Amino acid sequence: MSGRVKKFGTVPAALAVGASLLLVPSGAAGALDTKVLAYVANNGGGVTVLDTATNTTTTVLADSPGDSPYGVGVAFDGGRGYVTNVRDGTLTVIDTPTNTIDAAVPVGDGPAGVVVSPDGGHVYVSNYRAGTVSVVDAATMSTVATVPVGPNADGVALTPDGKLLYVAHDVPGPGTVSVVDTATNTEIAEFPTGNTPTALAVTPDGRTLVVVNKFSDNVALVETAGNTVVGTIPVGFTPHGIAITPDGTRAFVPNSEGDNVSVLDLVNRTPLATVRVGDRPISVALTPGGARAYVTNYHSGTVSILDTATLAVESAVPVGVNPVGIAIHAVPPARTRLTTGTAVIVPRGGLTVTGITATLTEAHTGRAVPGEVVSFSTVKGTPLCTAVTNAAGTATCDARVPVQVGVNTLLEGYTAAFAGDLDHGPSAAHGTTVRR
Repeated sequence: MSGRVKKFGTVPAALAVGASLLLVPSGAAGALDTKVLAYVANNGGGVTVLDTATNTTTTVLADSPGDSPYGVGVAFDGGRGYVTNVRDGTLTVIDTPTNTIDAAVPVGDGPAGVVVSPDGGHVYVSNYRAGTVSVVDAATMSTVATVPVGPNADGVALTPDGKLLYVAHDVPGPGTVSVVDTATNTEIAEFPTGNTPTALAVTPDGRTLVVVNKFSDNVALVETAGNTVVGTIPVGFTPHGIAITPDGTRAFVPNSEGDNVSVLDLVNRTPLATVRVGDRPISVALTPGGARAYVTNYHSGTVSILDTATLAVESAVPVGVNPVGIAIHAVPPARTRLTTGTAVIVPRGGLTVTGITATLTEAHTGRAVPGEVVSFSTVKGTPLCTAVTNAAGTATCDARVPVQVGVNTLLEGYTAAFAGDLDHGPSAAHGTTVRR
């Protein structure tokens, strides 16, 4: 595996984005709805962010100082994204609510697969050339352990409880999967599954590991209790990625040489259907709830969108050059901060409060948030006025106040409040008032 990684035999899977990574804790974004975004790592450079409500590109993130991004993993709470950069040996960390790049964490040689612990505290990166797994502490953004696992470490998957990590070895001929105990960060087992295992996913109940055997043209079903292969299901030619529905009954497997996706019945262990997609499909991810499957098409530079109920391809959306990894997640609004000023009480035919002001910014980036409505009231809840933030994020207004409100109440200050929306979370602050 070298350069821009055009050796398709080494392209990692859909990073085993199982149901446990697609769920959002209740209240993660307060009372607001959350937007669902797809993150597509383009091997030709950059990460394309799609809004799945409209299937349009909202932004393209430059992967500098990373290069040739490979796979995408998203933290459990939707607040972080992680992209492996195979050429630079780094892991790019993305703040997903603001879609800004926070860091490039050094990992091992040739990072490929990436998966995040259920609590979002650790990120596990398989290093293809190094034959290791890097354990990254999400709080400090640093590698805290390196686990030797063997050659060509590729696809990775965690059990729903986060206690076991599985690592596929993308070697020619008969291959194996390693098992890592995440409490001790040691390899505790290794077992054969088929020829050149490359992608992995664990069913939501944690009982079955599904292994994509690239050159056996099948998937192996492994009982996790004993690491025993209990069955296989045939798929298409040179399968790569895998995604399992939240109920654990079906799997979607892109077949890179067949330009199609195999739909599998995991309960009866049989193939259900084959769906034609784009040129050289590599990875697949499901929306929360499993209603749609998004498939990256390496040569087409597109993502095919499948209705998982009808198995019809709804559309193909252009993304970047040579898309590979993909992850889909409900992403909460960006946290915001209101900074208030000092207003002046003027006795003018009654009471007037002038210069009521507040500035709205993103808490993570400090960027101004323009075009949003800020409401102002007395500390006892009497409405004063509303204003829209300007390009600098500042909202300003004056208010005529009924005399019965009283000067003493006004001198207690005012409250500025932003209700929030899909992109930015709510915030409030207390401002001061003085008498002229």
